[in-house]
Amino acid sequence: MHLRAPLTAAALLAAATLALPAPAAHAAGNVVRVTGSQGNWQLSVNGSPYTVKGVTWGPSPNDATKYMPDLKSMGVNTVRTWGTDATSAPLFDAAAANGIKVIAGFWLQPGGGPGSGGCVNYVTDTTYKNDMLTEFPKWVNTYKDNPGVLMWNVGNESTLGLQNCYSGAELETQRNAYTTFVNDVAKKIHSVDPNHPVTSTDAWTGAWPYYQRNAPDLDLYAVNSYNDVCNVKSAWEAGGYTKPYIITETGPAGEWETPDDANGVPQEPKDTDKAAGYTKAWNCITAHKGVALGATVFHYGTEYDFGGMWFNLIPAGERRLSYYTVKKMYGGDTSHDNTPPVISDLSVPNPSSVPAAQTLTVKAPATDPDGDAITYEVLVGSKYIDNSSALTSVPSTQQGNGTLTFTAPDRPGVWKLYVKAKDGHGNVGVETRSIRVVPPPVNGTNVALHKPATASSQQSDSYGGCPCLAGGAVDGSLQTRWSSDWSDPQWLQVDLGATTALHHVQLAWEAAYGKAYTVQVSGDGQNWTTVHEVKAGNGGIDDFDVNASGRYVRLNATARGTGYGYSLYEFGIYS
Repeated sequence: MHLRAPLTAAALLAAATLALPAPAAHAAGNVVRVTGSQGNWQLSVNGSPYTVKGVTWGPSPNDATKYMPDLKSMGVNTVRTWGTDATSAPLFDAAAANGIKVIAGFWLQPGGGPGSGGCVNYVTDTTYKNDMLTEFPKWVNTYKDNPGVLMWNVGNESTLGLQNCYSGAELETQRNAYTTFVNDVAKKIHSVDPNHPVTSTDAWTGAWPYYQRNAPDLDLYAVNSYNDVCNVKSAWEAGGYTKPYIITETGPAGEWETPDDANGVPQEPKDTDKAAGYTKAWNCITAHKGVALGATVFHYGTEYDFGGMWFNLIPAGERRLSYYTVKKMYGGDTSHDNTPPVISDLSVPNPSSVPAAQTLTVKAPATDPDGDAITYEVLVGSKYIDNSSALTSVPSTQQGNGTLTFTAPDRPGVWKLYVKAKDGHGNVGVETRSIRVVPPPVNGTNVALHKPATASSQQSDSYGGCPCLAGGAVDGSLQTRWSSDWSDPQWLQVDLGATTALHHVQLAWEAAYGKAYTVQVSGDGQNWTTVHEVKAGNGGIDDFDVNASGRYVRLNATARGTGYGYSLYEFGIYS
């Protein structure tokens, strides 16, 4: 999973140059052990059984004193991180003060599998490995006596992530070298701190044979598993493993696991289905008695973006239905809780053809279990257009009974639409759908359709979904486009075949739009007359009337709106 800000190798190397800080004064640390025998293990803290009832940690360590009491009220006893450094002290201290412990992570490249972070050659890059062998034990030594420490976790999903760096036999060599290095780190940590277990997280149980072969010094295994979590038990049994495990990320089905919707993008589960996903995961984990030692579910985070809305229990500090589900399954007291509204459905008329910048009416009827008044908010996100995770709140009008009107985005492509139902008590219900925004209809005939087109430049290679030739802007498809060189000026020209009376032009820009341009006509392709000028364009759909005639029509672009070239889905010319 990618919803986090791990320590980069550069940050770790920079931290390695700092002097070893003195440990903060606190009570002596705990002794944590993996005890028992094959198929009958347990985690123990100072001799008492301990089942991990955890969440992955998203807020800043400096906010730990704010959030740890809330986690304690949820019945959470563990949080998991992806990086440990000088900034971690407030987290360990606040956790310990609230009876909570930390699975403290150490980030290794490439991480985030499949593949966030740079590639490391674990066979030959002795500098990187030596730096990490110095860095990680330094922080272990710093925090080992803090009662907030539960265990150390070396790496995250890198065995899988290495597939983004290598292939074939070399990939196998690197995976063996990586897991061998993890074992080297585990041994080094044990020499510094014999009182806390060491594990290593990966993205699928297919990594476990590598750890079984190359990392005997790990005390237990760890895996991130979402929709497939109920199959971990059978994978463990089939693999003949001799160590227990914990689940270090789990929850509802992720973006990579759900079927595509009618617009060809992953269909996000409903709030109720997400909540049920946590319950299902926990039931499967606890059913593997004596082997699965608990879990940290994903994600106790306040991030308010695409990933945060998919997974977070408290996006922007607002409590979701899944928050209360996790609280109930961990044994927190829910008897006096005020819980979120539930949106029963989010219906969008013709979601595969939503006219750009036009009024859109959607229905999101919601009920509140406590009878609270419900207010709504509409947000949109362009993740599937430009890979931005940011969400934008848009003004909307409530018509009653969950009916909302607002202006659709003006940029063509598949958008995510979010409707939030809030109860005034810090709770929120969220439902989401995709909508495909298309240029609004124009009266008349598009006389440029399939006509010969030429350009000052065009992208003929395969980078970024191209080739993007001039003809891509007159083929009637929003799946193709014309893309120019990254310089000014540029032009795109259409030969209509005969002199034609024109009344309207519609430009459908991709993200790289024209800020300043003119539309010109000509009878001979040599002498041009400007019929429309734009000096401060902002992309999306540009619609304007013209009163002109000509055989040739040219878009003459003089100032780009971005650092890229000009990129145009459609150049519609109407008679």
